[in-house]
Amino acid sequence: MALASAKQSKQPVPPDTLGTWEVEVFHDGDCPICIREMNWMQKRDVHGRIRFTDIAEPSFDPAFYNLTQEDFIAEIQGRLPSGEWLKGVEVFRRLYSAIGFGAAVRLTRLPLIASGLDWGYKIFARNRLRLTGRCTSNCAATSAAPR
Repeated sequence: MALASAKQSKQPVPPDTLGTWEVEVFHDGDCPICIREMNWMQKRDVHGRIRFTDIAEPSFDPAFYNLTQEDFIAEIQGRLPSGEWLKGVEVFRRLYSAIGFGAAVRLTRLPLIASGLDWGYKIFARNRLRLTGRCTSNCAATSAAPR
């Protein structure tokens, strides 16, 4: 996936939230798979390079970011300190780079590997709610998750 296709509009980061983090991840704290991966990353983020924001928290307001809850549910979102938005596999690349897996991340940018990862993630994202037991009928990831 080319980085340009992973970008969204820039949203400035409020000055009081600037820090030493390199990437902010907006994760679904109600998703068992997401929780497991974010916990794993938090343990390895010994330098505080990742800012973790749980979109399932009652205090989370997607409108603050000019997005909807459905945008955050449909596909993982990330943001850089510059305010640049990322989504999908590019978010994971930035997260894994931040915790020291840069060499492996470089491999994911090879065209065939990148295409496969993009394809696989899109299928997962579309079916994530069903796969985690949070949807019992015709459910699209763009539907808000039950709270």
